[in-house]
Amino acid sequence: MNLLEAMRIYVRAVERGSISSAARDLNIGQPAASERIERLEKYLGCRLLLRNARTFKCTPEGEIFYERSKKILSAAEQAIADVSSDGQVLRGAIRIGAPHCLGEMILPEALRLVREAYPQLNIDLALSDRTIDLVTEGVDIAFRQGQVGEGAFFAFRLGQVERTLVASPAYLARHAPIKAPADLIDHPFIRLKGTFGADQLPLVDSAATRESVAIRTAITTNHWKAMYRMIGEGLGIGVIERFACVDALASGKLVLLLPDYGVPPQDLHVLTRAQRPIPARVRMVVNIMKECVPELLGTLGSGGRAKAEAEAGGAETAGDGSP
Repeated sequence: MNLLEAMRIYVRAVERGSISSAARDLNIGQPAASERIERLEKYLGCRLLLRNARTFKCTPEGEIFYERSKKILSAAEQAIADVSSDGQVLRGAIRIGAPHCLGEMILPEALRLVREAYPQLNIDLALSDRTIDLVTEGVDIAFRQGQVGEGAFFAFRLGQVERTLVASPAYLARHAPIKAPADLIDHPFIRLKGTFGADQLPLVDSAATRESVAIRTAITTNHWKAMYRMIGEGLGIGVIERFACVDALASGKLVLLLPDYGVPPQDLHVLTRAQRPIPARVRMVVNIMKECVPELLGTLGSGGRAKAEAEAGGAETAGDGSP
């Protein structure tokens, strides 16, 4: 029996709360994952999991073995990295969570760079606009826009995601002009669920004065592409991440509204689990993300990037306040 492989399957199953989810993450069949955990229990001479028809929970021995196994797997990765002069030895799977728009528009190029550097590393990209808990969802790396929040994680600031208030030329041709923030209430607003939920849009003027402006939500959706399409088809106005609409603005397919005002940008962080040492595969991928994502966002020039890194961009913070 490959003990390290069995431990890896067991750890992922505990973190995901499901053997089938762990099997998908690790690109193996569910029967094979169950069989290896059963063989592991026989090898250890104790039950690790108490199963029923729908779920399982760890036995006291299973809890202990889970904690010890995490440390052993991390130490094994670190040992390989320490003695190898070739980064190509990074193997196994890494699970990355990200918001839909960022994951669809920015991360493909970033992951291409990861694959070029570590072709033997298998990547599972999970996209969701809700807040991802790294441990319970078995995620190794997560991207988070907006408030980083609290939790058992380390957070590395990557920069900011700029957002733009836009409409289509066809919409503007059919409706009253938008000359001042107060005019927004007269226009149907299209937004993602969970954003601007109080029908208040924050704006910042050229003097950096922030105000909250009333909007009238007409349509909500759970995916940015549907919002983008509806705005482009002239169903209403809305806010889109700048990197997702920069080409449409340049070509005239979308029009910037209230150019003397801006929607406040959102901070972007990449998160890893709060563990020491950080596994080599996680550390290497995060390093690539810290290098390329700010450039892909297009929000930091070389001078701005250096300033951001000096202030916070390359700094590591712990979500739970620990070092």
